[in-house]
Amino acid sequence: MTSSSRSSFAVLALVLLLGTSSAQLSTNFYNSSCPSLFSTVRRVVQSAINNENRMGASLLRLFFHDCFVNGCDGSILLDDTSSFTGEKTANPNNNSVRGFDVVDSIKTAVENACSGVVSCADILAITARDSVVILGGPTWDVKLGRRDSRTASLSAANRNIPPPTSSLSNLTSSFANQGLSTRDLVALSGAHTIGQARCISFRSRIYNDTNIDSSFAQTRQSNCPRTSGSGDNSLAPLDLQTPTAFDNDYYANLVCRKGLLHSDQELYNGGSTDSQVSSYSSSQSSFFSDFTAAMIRMGDISPLTGSDGEIRKNCRRVN
Repeated sequence: MTSSSRSSFAVLALVLLLGTSSAQLSTNFYNSSCPSLFSTVRRVVQSAINNENRMGASLLRLFFHDCFVNGCDGSILLDDTSSFTGEKTANPNNNSVRGFDVVDSIKTAVENACSGVVSCADILAITARDSVVILGGPTWDVKLGRRDSRTASLSAANRNIPPPTSSLSNLTSSFANQGLSTRDLVALSGAHTIGQARCISFRSRIYNDTNIDSSFAQTRQSNCPRTSGSGDNSLAPLDLQTPTAFDNDYYANLVCRKGLLHSDQELYNGGSTDSQVSSYSSSQSSFFSDFTAAMIRMGDISPLTGSDGEIRKNCRRVN
């Protein structure tokens, strides 16, 4: 091999090495470029949850609904433009997903700390973790290095995010399509230990389902009339016991047939996931362990890395 070809080979090897490393998410991605990132994000998330406990659940949900649509790329944050319709008005999101103003505040704080460095997609990942921790749940090391998409997909949001009327088989398929197992499905569903749902999401369950505790159904019917269009936006806690604490009561409720959404109760309805629900209902540590592992796996769904995508200056629009 000539010196010239050896030199070319070395350059090619270096390019391949850099390309490989740039495509990998890592927990220390911003250690040098934005050392105050975690404390900056945590401060704004803490303030938002102090103002409204429900916000923790809303911020966590943003990460789920982002990752399930073409990967964890911050696409859910994009407003509609003349060239594409974003994901905010998709059926699972319209008048439902919230917390965009909090993400704006986090992005502003992060930009003040280290301009043009941290993606909105990574901000969602950190914010989801912080929301869980602040509400009493487990922590984990967040893998970072995602970049932001330059577009969004209304159709993919409608197609990929399972509705609250989903059967167990539909839920299993939806998660499998994202590379997530049935175990991940049950663990990640535990996010419903915090937050609230609108009457329109659980009306059919409390009036039509038979696998529901009768007193629980009556309680929920009191602020969710049977008539469609009446009280559609009335809220009820997803976890009857501790709606603002991240714990395993969600699973205990399922065992007692007190799941608020049809899709929740499907996890404990004589099917293959009953045993896992029972396990989590009796062991919070088991739930926490599986939840953190599943959150990390979900965060690995099709990230944009390296030179793909961009680092948005404003999370609501492309640069």
